[in-house]
Amino acid sequence: MVVAAVAAGAFAAAGQSLAAGEGHAAPDQRDDFNPADASASFNTAMAEQATYDGVGGSAPAPAMIPIAQATDVSAEVEKLNKSERFTQEREAARRAAEEAARAPKFVLPTSGIFTSGFGGRWGTTHYGIDIANSKGTPIYSVADGTVIEAGPASGFGLWVRVQHEDGTITVYGHVNTITINEGEKVKAGDQIATMGNRGFSTGPHLHFEVWNSSGKKINPLPWMQARGISPA
Repeated sequence: MVVAAVAAGAFAAAGQSLAAGEGHAAPDQRDDFNPADASASFNTAMAEQATYDGVGGSAPAPAMIPIAQATDVSAEVEKLNKSERFTQEREAARRAAEEAARAPKFVLPTSGIFTSGFGGRWGTTHYGIDIANSKGTPIYSVADGTVIEAGPASGFGLWVRVQHEDGTITVYGHVNTITINEGEKVKAGDQIATMGNRGFSTGPHLHFEVWNSSGKKINPLPWMQARGISPA
């Protein structure tokens, strides 16, 4: 407001001089003073100051973001979010694939001592192999598959049967407890039961059988050895 103050002061001083009769100045000085000119100078100074300070002395009105521009920004943010989600999903899929590749395809059905093989025994045919250990020893699915039966079975007390992708069925007999449900999918190494002494059994052990895709009971040992696992 400095310019305005100076202009106002000059205008007031000139008016006071005339009112006080300060007419002793030279005639040409008195004739040169024009009140209209002083008023115009004052108005010009005030306008310049208003321009300098901003309209009415207030800050400039904030610029408004066009709706189209705001929409463009939102679209870019959404693109970035989608890209980040895609990257995270791709990384999760990569880790899952690596874990699947590291996972074993075939495992031993249990731990223990191999006590009996496939073939003739006691005047009859023994259609599986026996692995003995203490009651409650975990029993595992030897490969990925689906549980097609889990419950009572004649001669076995309780058993679990798992069907695998190629149609092969593996059988786990004389189990003490079943830890899986019929219809569930399992991976190689998933626990499905515990070792027991149910049915026609002389002690805690697992009776393990392999049925090929035609339903024929085959010797489990060569089948297991061909897949890198063997209890004996």
